[in-house]
Amino acid sequence: MEGLAQNPWAALAYLVAGVCFILALRGLSSPTSSQRGNRFGMIGMTIAVVTTLVTHLPGKSTTFAAPGSDPYSNDAWASMFKLDGATTIEILVAIGIGAAIGIVTARRIAMTAMPQLVAAFHSLVGLAAVLVAGAAFLNPGAFGIAEAGQIFTQSRIEMGLGVAIGAITFSGSVIAFLKLNGNVGGKPILLPGRHIINLAVLAGILGLVGYFTQDQAPWVFWTITGLSFAIGFLLIIPIGGADMPVVVSMLNSYSGWAAAAMGFTLHNTAMIITGALVGSSGAILSYIMCRAMNRSFISVIAGGFGGDAGGGAGEAKEQRPWKRGSAEDAAFLMQQAEQVIIIPGYGMAVAQAQHVLREMADKLKEHGVRVKYAIHPVAGRMPGHMNVLLAEANVPYDEVFELEDINSEFAQTDVAFIIGANDVVNPAAKTDKSSPIYGMPVFDVNKAKTVLFIKRSMGGVGYAGVDNDVFYQDNTMMLLSDAKKMVEEIVKSLG
Repeated sequence: MEGLAQNPWAALAYLVAGVCFILALRGLSSPTSSQRGNRFGMIGMTIAVVTTLVTHLPGKSTTFAAPGSDPYSNDAWASMFKLDGATTIEILVAIGIGAAIGIVTARRIAMTAMPQLVAAFHSLVGLAAVLVAGAAFLNPGAFGIAEAGQIFTQSRIEMGLGVAIGAITFSGSVIAFLKLNGNVGGKPILLPGRHIINLAVLAGILGLVGYFTQDQAPWVFWTITGLSFAIGFLLIIPIGGADMPVVVSMLNSYSGWAAAAMGFTLHNTAMIITGALVGSSGAILSYIMCRAMNRSFISVIAGGFGGDAGGGAGEAKEQRPWKRGSAEDAAFLMQQAEQVIIIPGYGMAVAQAQHVLREMADKLKEHGVRVKYAIHPVAGRMPGHMNVLLAEANVPYDEVFELEDINSEFAQTDVAFIIGANDVVNPAAKTDKSSPIYGMPVFDVNKAKTVLFIKRSMGGVGYAGVDNDVFYQDNTMMLLSDAKKMVEEIVKSLG
């Protein structure tokens, strides 16, 4: 870290980048400021990347100025840009390829695929941490973390923790991606004795990290890596689809801590700051998600939510009378209403119905109907999934409300319009102690005068595999169809 300490311009640049990252997180805390937050994040990352390149590329010393010289002199400043030409070209080509892949992916990815894209990004961060740790272990002299072939003790701790967290993040994110993408079912895969196995593997990893501080033998480092890949798989495979929002935020936190650990190994202040911000914010978000489902973080890690039937593949447990309605019926009821509350869920995302839903809301407002949107913290497959979709459709931010801000209004609401949601409106969470979702805060849609429920069919149940009593209420009208198609028909009927 000596070189960095002697480079005041690099330290200042990293400080500015860190401030930008903090402002980015602050901006992303609200839909109204999210675009500004994204801009701050991009500016901060650009500063951090450029600073790292000009101060660490081969072909120049990482020391900014010779001892006793003026670090602010023109000669010292110019020395920053004395880079090895061939290496510079290789790195710029790699950056260009990565940027091209990122741009193409961002332009082509559907909003419904955002959860699996986020999981994929987390896996790349974890893999990068593993590769950096592996490179540092194989060639510690190039990283300035060894003397006479012996890696410094603090660097061994950083490398051990970094490679462990990175490997867990990678394999866990791969499983999360496969679950979210439908390649692996959302139903929990419960291995026999999984808790004992997980605890034993985690204890083994921690023990080996401790032993690594005394013995830097290759078998120790690579055993830590292998066990960490395994535990990432074992931790995520038993987690049901209904817990995916928590898993995504948890993996986000892991990726941050992995980056922070590698920041110490690389002597890179920006990585340390960024990793700590991502890790802590992800941990806080995981806590918020768990609280929204009335579940402890440990119970999520233990897995098994929706163990009876997961992934939306379950069937209703009994046949009871229910009422079916049409688009014309729904249009008439909403035209006569004073207030309509729309509750979107993952089904809206799958059908990509957010734009036509906003069109329906605009039509209702033309008829003098007050329209609001109710967003559950765990609706969708990642934190903020519904907010992102509604923002994409240009839904006004002041019409979007969180659960605690709007739940009391259902008793005075004429129509609760549920589009693609299920578990977040299931009263079993409050009434059935045997239900796997018991205790999870849900919307009190059953208190509305009329409930319009868009659903593909009566055969399936929610992602948690729990039947919903709202389907069979006297004030509920089931609108069985693809969400986008049904809303389009309602818009036509509204005139």
